[in-house]
Amino acid sequence: MQAARGKIPLEAGDLGAVLLYLSHDTDTEIAEAAIASIRGLSGNRLMSVLEAPETHPYLLEIFSRLHCNDTAIGEVIASHPSVAVETLEFLSLHGVTTATEFYGVLSSLDETPEGEQPPPEFEEEEADEEEFKSKYQLAQSMGVAEKIKMALTGDKEWRGILIKDSNKLVSGGVVKNPRITDSEIITIAKSAVQNDDIIRVICSNKEWVKNYNIRKALVENNKTPLPQALRFLATLSEKDLASLAKSKNISSVIATQARRLLLNKNKK
Repeated sequence: MQAARGKIPLEAGDLGAVLLYLSHDTDTEIAEAAIASIRGLSGNRLMSVLEAPETHPYLLEIFSRLHCNDTAIGEVIASHPSVAVETLEFLSLHGVTTATEFYGVLSSLDETPEGEQPPPEFEEEEADEEEFKSKYQLAQSMGVAEKIKMALTGDKEWRGILIKDSNKLVSGGVVKNPRITDSEIITIAKSAVQNDDIIRVICSNKEWVKNYNIRKALVENNKTPLPQALRFLATLSEKDLASLAKSKNISSVIATQARRLLLNKNKK
């Protein structure tokens, strides 16, 4: 909570990383405190975070919107080496000269020259594969703070790489990423994740456990806490209960309870 309130002395880059991470915390009070600290950053402290080379693009995007009427802050954000094209576009619309110049150059690079054809689809697929390999290689050389930031804000490929990270803060950050999908959660719930906290986070998310396939995957995962597994078991269909009752890959307690539930359903 002290970290979320910005009361622990940290280097500018680390401060941004910590506040960004804690703003996604499952504890509502900690998340709200971190968000309040992000909103409250000002003066030299804010400038230090904006000028730190390791400040994440997502945090730059947040500050660009919080301070969209402050041209000086906008110029610093637009000059950051990690600023996203979308952030430059937003700043250019609010009259930040540097952003307008940078965005104009980047936009021109995206245009296909007249007379040239875009590359065929199979080349795009090869490019995606190469990009995934390069991301994996990049992850090997990244520090913990960088991995945490990427886990919280990265795309599907980054999430797939970092969910397997041995550091619990990194792998745990993946399930706090606001862009994560139900299909990814199903895959995680079915896997033998090293970080038990990830399963607990999934179990406590009311939206995710509305999904039948997620509940089923949690029941079948031996790392799911027994009370939650039993609660989700009671919501499964007779067909799945019958399968679980015969399964040797799950806890004997779950298999026994599945048989009991099945017998009760048959009696009714």
